[in-house]
Amino acid sequence: MKILVTGGSGFIGSYFLECLTAGGHEIVILDLVQPPNWYPRHTYYKGDIRDAPALRRAMAGCDRVIHLAAAHHDFGIEHDTYYSVNEHGSKVVCSVMDELGVRDITFYSTVATYGDAPEPHHEEAPTKPNSPYGGSKLAGEGVFRAWTEQGGGRRCLVIRPTVTFGPRNFANMYSLIRQVHSGRYLEFGPGENIKSLSYVENIVDATLFLLAKPAGALKPFEIFNYIDKPDLTSRQITHAVYLSLGKKVPGFILPMWVGLLLALPFDIVIKLTGKNLPISSARLKKLYEVQTKFEADKLLAAGYTPKVPLTDGIDRMVKWYLKEGRTQQAVWHQPPKEIVVTAEA
Repeated sequence: MKILVTGGSGFIGSYFLECLTAGGHEIVILDLVQPPNWYPRHTYYKGDIRDAPALRRAMAGCDRVIHLAAAHHDFGIEHDTYYSVNEHGSKVVCSVMDELGVRDITFYSTVATYGDAPEPHHEEAPTKPNSPYGGSKLAGEGVFRAWTEQGGGRRCLVIRPTVTFGPRNFANMYSLIRQVHSGRYLEFGPGENIKSLSYVENIVDATLFLLAKPAGALKPFEIFNYIDKPDLTSRQITHAVYLSLGKKVPGFILPMWVGLLLALPFDIVIKLTGKNLPISSARLKKLYEVQTKFEADKLLAAGYTPKVPLTDGIDRMVKWYLKEGRTQQAVWHQPPKEIVVTAEA
């Protein structure tokens, strides 16, 4: 099968490439960032998903699309850019799929679509996004839902992941590992809030498991959350990092008010400069007070069993960090405000 992976140069995309290549599939990447040299064999097109000609070149002859390209960072992206990429970009993808007769797409959405809706957060729960990221992804889902409702064999599998981590990722878990490893990490507050997580090898494996279901097993438009269970609290996650690093778990915890006081200078710098610093009062509250708990019963009922237990996933990322990750620099794939038009090949 020939498969187009939009955003395939990114973190999750790299794992899809490894699995799909191992499965004998022909892979095409459409991304504004060129993939590293170590990637498995593939065809690469530089392009913006909002640029129809670039999409046509990349999608020609493909049987399926895995749509990962997105505006997804929570810092440094304008409100309208989220919707330009995640909603309008989805419309362009659907249009080009119809032109080329492609009828199968997987869309990576987000649990941020639930936003302020009360728990439990399962697939049939209300959606109430409280961020432009969540709102624009929900709008993107609406685009694909309307597309599948046209019939004609159109099929869209929607995956709503929670925070996804693993080797080669430089986001929240990487920051936690780096701070604990440095010996300068401090714990604040009770830390009993649940932080649902998704380990990257599992979410890719789960997606391919669902795509391998026989025809008719899934609805033309089907949504699945992805969360690794059982959930861990923020304290349990932190202590798992300590143990994987071979460090002694701290014997004391500081009150939250102390952490907020220490974070105040960083808050001032962020406000004055607009920089995205690793320390802030918002980050402390998000880590130690805010609960982000989501459910994955539907996926488990479909027969999927994760291959890597959550604490093993944390351990694998820690080992990668110690071996090579701590010396590498992150490459952030942030889409520009304006559509990038690439020249015809």
